[in-house]
Amino acid sequence: MRPLIPFIHQLSRQEACDWIDTIQTQLSGCDICEFSQLSAVDKGQVEIAIVANPDPVEVAQLSRLQWVHSVWAGVEGMMANLSHMPFEIVRLTDPQLARTMSEAVLAWVLYLHRDMPRYRQQQADSHWRQLSYTDPGDRHIALLGLGKLGECSALRLVDNGFRVSGWSRSAKQIDSVDCYAGEQQLSELLAKADIIVNLLPLTPATLGLMNRAFFQQVKTGAALINFGRGATVVESDLLEALDRGQLSHAVLDVFAEEPLHPQSRLWGHPNTTLLPHISAPTSVPTASRIVADNISRYLSEGSLPQSVDKARGY
Repeated sequence: MRPLIPFIHQLSRQEACDWIDTIQTQLSGCDICEFSQLSAVDKGQVEIAIVANPDPVEVAQLSRLQWVHSVWAGVEGMMANLSHMPFEIVRLTDPQLARTMSEAVLAWVLYLHRDMPRYRQQQADSHWRQLSYTDPGDRHIALLGLGKLGECSALRLVDNGFRVSGWSRSAKQIDSVDCYAGEQQLSELLAKADIIVNLLPLTPATLGLMNRAFFQQVKTGAALINFGRGATVVESDLLEALDRGQLSHAVLDVFAEEPLHPQSRLWGHPNTTLLPHISAPTSVPTASRIVADNISRYLSEGSLPQSVDKARGY
């Protein structure tokens, strides 16, 4: 009997069909279906599910579930709603995602490095003025988060001549990158960095990390790029830091609530650049291949992919 694997999601119909069709072509020995297609008997037999922002009520109906495979890298929603359940959670680890993120980090670091926000304002004011040039080696970039995405982004910045440091919860070693770890070293790094790039996951330890106390430690006039998670930033404290010039500019791609509320003051602030969560979109073909390979390996060898540490949240 072919294994039946439901795709449990809260996506649009078209998005769900794209995922199901693509994974099915890669996983020909299984049947991939919508949760709504499962019978009561099926729900008592399913051991693996593929998920994208799943409804916890649906997941809870699968009494024999052993593990779920997310098609996304971020798992904070599942950790909030599903971490108490006995099955394992596997998040997407996609080298293509790291490359895509490193491309976005480089692009928006260059945007700030080459003073594009000021040139944008000069255009609006019909003002012709050439600003002085800074060599990349004289620009200190700090990446918060040195997982797969952070390491790839750090090395791409190094390749483009920037002076790069990184911070992580535990000590890391990356060639040509000064690595910091722990709360005290975070304060030390913030005081030095010209551009801070956040790639941290959302965990209890990072929720609201970027608050007033955080911004008070930042080098005056530094800029922020947030490509991690919106809830790591306290919006009111960020606005205060921008208003008083502690931060010169903020490039924001993620927000605590998405879409960003139309009344948010971030929209109209002269020192923000807002993006609609586009820094590193998941590639359905490459992600589907990874999901299919992991499930095939489990079915043939019983080898479970590395799962999320529920205590740490990632």
